[in-house]
Amino acid sequence: MALFRALDSLDCIKMTGIDASGWYIQEAKQAMEEGRMTYAGKYSAPDYELILASGCDLAVESTMIYHTPEVKEQLEKLGIPVLVERSSYESHPLGRMEWIKLYAVLLGKEEAAEAFFDSQMEKLIPILGQENTGKTVAFFYITSNGAVNVRKSGDYIAKSISLAGGVYALQDLTADDSAMSTMNMQMEEFYAGAKDADYIIYNSTIDGELGSLDELLKKSTLLKDFKAVKEGNVWCLTKSMFQETTCLGDVIMDIHRMLTEDDPEGLTYLYRLE
Repeated sequence: MALFRALDSLDCIKMTGIDASGWYIQEAKQAMEEGRMTYAGKYSAPDYELILASGCDLAVESTMIYHTPEVKEQLEKLGIPVLVERSSYESHPLGRMEWIKLYAVLLGKEEAAEAFFDSQMEKLIPILGQENTGKTVAFFYITSNGAVNVRKSGDYIAKSISLAGGVYALQDLTADDSAMSTMNMQMEEFYAGAKDADYIIYNSTIDGELGSLDELLKKSTLLKDFKAVKEGNVWCLTKSMFQETTCLGDVIMDIHRMLTEDDPEGLTYLYRLE
């Protein structure tokens, strides 16, 4: 959705598998509220009749569609080609941003895509040329059963931290045999690997944004012993970030400012927990 918005082509999207309440991209939410975009059912149970009646030319699906292959097959039987969007498999943040060029080809807006990508790179070049700060950053969220979900060292979030001038704190703890870019660990293991991190960032995109540091500490009393907690360097990621496919340049800039400024104001996707 964000990639189409960046190409000024949101009007090309007529149906979505997320209802209005689930969108954090304001333009998508508004389009649904005004009837310019319609909810066509969840990806696993779409309204085939509605989709067919709309004259849909292309169905863009996330890799979640592979969990229900019969849906993809049915759409193709109805004569609707299916494009499986695999940007989430990109391990490098700049690689994720480059997916705008694919949609530009479909929309005939290659020049606009190049201009957008170049504008993002112009923001980042001054940061990428700086020496690494050496400051360590842990990125995590706590699941409903008390486990800690972290990113592996090859994940795009870990690489974003590195591009921003930081060091991913859990780079030696995040390897296992699965193909997933995240993993769960017990709080005690996370404590051992991250308690001395200079900064910790809580991923609120899963269970909602936190309003205070106390809310985070209620999730685990062990967190109060973390260096970042003691020094006031606890940050939270806004819940809209993972719908904002085009935002990674701004996320990297936010992390860089977090690392290099005493009290950064006006960050786009990060806020301090106090």
